[in-house]
Amino acid sequence: MTLTTARLVLGRIVLTVGVIILLFIPFLLWGTGLITQHSQSQLREQFSTALAHEQIGLPRTTELHPRPDTAPRPAPKVANPPAGTAVGVIDIPAIHLDMAIIEGTDTTQLRAGPGHYVTTPLPGEIGNAAIAGHRTTYLHPFYNLNELQSGDPIYVSTIQGLFEFQVASLQAVSPTDVAVVNPTPFPELTLTTCNPRYSAAQRLVLHALLTASVLAHPASSGIPARSPSTPGHPVPSVTSAETTGSWPAAIAWGLLVLVLSVGLWSIGRLVPGGRRLPVAVGGLVVWLGALYFFFTAAAPLLPASF
Repeated sequence: MTLTTARLVLGRIVLTVGVIILLFIPFLLWGTGLITQHSQSQLREQFSTALAHEQIGLPRTTELHPRPDTAPRPAPKVANPPAGTAVGVIDIPAIHLDMAIIEGTDTTQLRAGPGHYVTTPLPGEIGNAAIAGHRTTYLHPFYNLNELQSGDPIYVSTIQGLFEFQVASLQAVSPTDVAVVNPTPFPELTLTTCNPRYSAAQRLVLHALLTASVLAHPASSGIPARSPSTPGHPVPSVTSAETTGSWPAAIAWGLLVLVLSVGLWSIGRLVPGGRRLPVAVGGLVVWLGALYFFFTAAAPLLPASF
């Protein structure tokens, strides 16, 4: 290989790496939403199946009105669902949010949607139910959380019923301030996300109070704890090869992208002019496919960003 050829190959590698970096940014901001959309479909199907199994029909949020002369009834305490399964649905009309909630807040679970802190009660129960969500990636459920005002309603549907919370406060705290999810003697809801956008320097914390409820089993003093081993009612967790990442996989896909890049450059020089277009189109499709799998493997390896 001559010095000129070596420089040409090196230049193409540098150019390819630059293009990959530029494409990785929009993938994080918008492409990760494809992963979340797939998981959201699974979670909603799980929740619908659970409601049908329990023969529960929840009212629409428009039919739920807080009564100032009647205190909302909290839900009885039950066991939390298994990690990675559907908790319910959160609906915040003011910011056009309507997403399924997953049990757990690790990196894989938060890529599926807003995650319920496993150490806190379920929404609607007595205590401080806490939910975390991404701010700028994976469909960014809490992107506009800062726009909510005091009194704005937040609706949460679970296997225990439909609950309306109203925003009470919004504050930015240190990421190490765990007091925001401390237990409380009344049914409350806490939402957490990163602050400001595109940064994890702080945590934005929203606190809301229960103002109305429609219990699925109003006459019952408790609901049997749910189990994934209940006969006829399996509860699979949301897992996918698209939502996991590892260094070996990321390195392997990255090397494949670079090899394809250099190979396509070389083939382009050898193919006659009349056939270059179909070869270029076919090669680009293969290259983009490899690039997508590289991105999905690499994204989870970045520092956590809610």
